[in-house]
Amino acid sequence: MVDIQTVSIAIASASVVAGVVYYAFQIRHQAKVRQTDLVIRLSSDVNRKEFLEAFTDTFEAEFKDYSDFVKKYGMPFSRKQVPLSFLMVGNFFEQLGILFRNRLIDAYLISQLFPIFVVWEKMKPIVEGIRKEYRNPQYYEWFEYLYNEMQKREQKSVKNG
Repeated sequence: MVDIQTVSIAIASASVVAGVVYYAFQIRHQAKVRQTDLVIRLSSDVNRKEFLEAFTDTFEAEFKDYSDFVKKYGMPFSRKQVPLSFLMVGNFFEQLGILFRNRLIDAYLISQLFPIFVVWEKMKPIVEGIRKEYRNPQYYEWFEYLYNEMQKREQKSVKNG
């Protein structure tokens, strides 16, 4: 009788462990599915005509620094085309930084899909000018955070590989 009881407890315990392991795999799988869905939606935003035009405006803008940008294109928060384009592109990358900071999107996916380095380096003088002029040191802080983290990861991979 003791043997049957022991076997019964062992089987029940093994069933519970198997259930927990299965559930853990399901949670991991669902997280990957949600992340994939998020990346697909972000990619579709980036490929919309309006965003592509804004991206082009941003990279075609020629300026030496913040004051030169304002002189040529107008104030950053105006309705003029180039400042609006900068805002559209910057807001997208700010959101991407927030998603990354909250671990809702993987660094590898970001680096494969989005040109973090070139966008930040193009926009940095404008962001710094806005921070100073509007006394808002947190302006696009998550975009900058994303850039810095991607840079650390790239330096680490170059160092290791």
